[in-house]
Amino acid sequence: MKKLLALLLTVLCLIASAAAEPGGPLYPHSPNANIVREFTSDTLVWSVGERQIDKTRVLITTVWMADPGRQIGKATADWEQNTMSTIEIARREPKASLIINGSGYVTKTYKWIPENYPGDSPDYYNTPLGSVTVTDGEVFRCLEGVPYYGLTLNTDGLRLHIGEDPVEVLALQPTQTWSFYEECPVIADHQSILDPDWKFTNTKALRTVIAKLDANNYLILTVASRTGGLTMQEVVDFLLTEFDPEWAYNLDGGPSSALVYRSSANKLRTLWKNGQNNVDIMTFAELPEE
Repeated sequence: MKKLLALLLTVLCLIASAAAEPGGPLYPHSPNANIVREFTSDTLVWSVGERQIDKTRVLITTVWMADPGRQIGKATADWEQNTMSTIEIARREPKASLIINGSGYVTKTYKWIPENYPGDSPDYYNTPLGSVTVTDGEVFRCLEGVPYYGLTLNTDGLRLHIGEDPVEVLALQPTQTWSFYEECPVIADHQSILDPDWKFTNTKALRTVIAKLDANNYLILTVASRTGGLTMQEVVDFLLTEFDPEWAYNLDGGPSSALVYRSSANKLRTLWKNGQNNVDIMTFAELPEE
């Protein structure tokens, strides 16, 4: 009897251990939200839910991937040549199932560059912000001595970089990068690192924020209201209270914010349409067949 009980306890422990193992969809459906669109396959699960934060409409997108390092992608406008609509750029990634806007950028309209960038604004027209730019493994920019604030895609998925040496970032051999302002890393190690003096911390605006929940699960918050917005403080408080992410990063927002999905092989549809062009996008796709 004792041997049987011990065996039963062992089996139960193994079952519990397997159930607790990370990797499955944390949120197969966007929690506490009215589901407006979702997709499920063996390697990709995403769900877009609509809800309110302080009377402001937001779209909460949860994304699970079997292998984020191979399923997250990037497409861009033409380097130093132009910016393009999110839909136009998305057509360059025919396998993408879900698409969001990506990096902030420099143009004749948006001329600002950090003081520590070498050269002048025109040197960076129609390119993303960030001291490191990598697309599909090709290095387009490395401003040595200018700390990198942004995201990279590595074999294990997205990584957050906060003021790191560009040479050390490239030594990790990222395949893609996305970047914006230095203040855009807003959560790290499950804690707020939001700069209280940043002008956007307490300014309401449209936003696209991506957060990592665990190795396989990510969350995207899209402020989807033409008549209002959220401050970064409100966004950070909401994410920490409801999801406790490992980290969160503020991608380009305002009229650049976009949320697009593929309804069929040749059809892209918008859940939130951007009001101006972008320089790059972030995509989520099913795992490629071997």
